[in-house]
Amino acid sequence: MDMNLSLTSSSIATPTQSRSYWHVVARQLRHEPVAIASAFVLFLIVIAAVFAPWIAPADPFKASMLKRLLPIGSSGFWLGTDELGRDMMTRLMYGGRLSLVMGVVPVFAAFFIGTSIGLFAGYVGGRINMVIMRVLDVFYAFPSVLLAVAISGALGPGMSNSLIALTLVFVPQVVRVAESVTTQVRQLDYIEAARLSGASAFSIIRFHVLGNVLGPVFVYATGLLSVSMILASGLSFLGLGVKPPEPEWGLMLNTLRSAIYSNPWVAALPGALIFITSIAFNLLADGIRSAMDIRR
Repeated sequence: MDMNLSLTSSSIATPTQSRSYWHVVARQLRHEPVAIASAFVLFLIVIAAVFAPWIAPADPFKASMLKRLLPIGSSGFWLGTDELGRDMMTRLMYGGRLSLVMGVVPVFAAFFIGTSIGLFAGYVGGRINMVIMRVLDVFYAFPSVLLAVAISGALGPGMSNSLIALTLVFVPQVVRVAESVTTQVRQLDYIEAARLSGASAFSIIRFHVLGNVLGPVFVYATGLLSVSMILASGLSFLGLGVKPPEPEWGLMLNTLRSAIYSNPWVAALPGALIFITSIAFNLLADGIRSAMDIRR
C-alpha cells in the first residue's frame, strides 16, 4: 500500500519564499471543489461523532430482542436496528468516534516519529543513513495488511495494541518520504551557506530544513489516513481491535455478517461509512497535493 509522492522543485522553497508559497497553496486549494466537498463531508462525520452523546437519538448499548434487525425507515429507528435491537443511527454515530481515532491517531503518531527519524537520517547521510533505511526496508518485505495483522496478533487484541501496530506499519513509509525530501533540501545552496556561517546542525534543521520537509510529508501522511481507516476497521473486523459491545464500524460489520441475507441494507451501513470516510480522506489528500504542485 505504498503511495507515490511526486516531489517537484516547487515544493522546496527558500526561507524568503516560504510565506508566499504557502499563501499560494491556500489560494490554489480554494479552487479544488472536490477537496472542499471532501473536507465538508469529513467535517459532518467528525461533528456527528464528537457530539454523539448530545444528538444521538438513543442509547448505543440499549438492546431489545423484540426490535432486532428492523429495516431502514422503521418508526423510531430511521436507520433500522442491529442484531441485538440497538438503534443503528446511534451506533454509527458513536462508532465514528472510535473509528476516527483508530484511523487518525496512528497516522499522526507515524508522522511525528517518521519525520524525526527521516530528518535525522537525511541530514546526517552516510553510513548512518544507510543503516537506518536498510533496517526500515525490512518492513517493506511484508504487505501492510499482513504486517498490521501480525503485529496486532502478537501484541494481543485491543484498541491500544491496534494503534501501536498501525503506527509501526506507517512509520517506515513516512521515514522514506522525509529522508528523501531532507536529502534534497540538504544539497541546496542556502543550507551550505548556513553551515559555513557556523550554524549548528540543530539550528539548520529547525530554521531551514524543517519547514520544507513538513509540507510534502504532511501531504503524504494525509493520504495514509484512508489506508489507516481501512486497516483499523479490518483489525476490528478480525477481532484484533475494539472489543464488543463498544460501537466501531469494523466491529459492527463483523457482528452484522449474519444479517447480510435477511437485512442487507442495515448490514451494509458500517461498510458504507468506512468507504465514504476513506474516499473523502483520499480525495482531500489529492486536492492538497495538487494545490502544492505549483510550477514557477
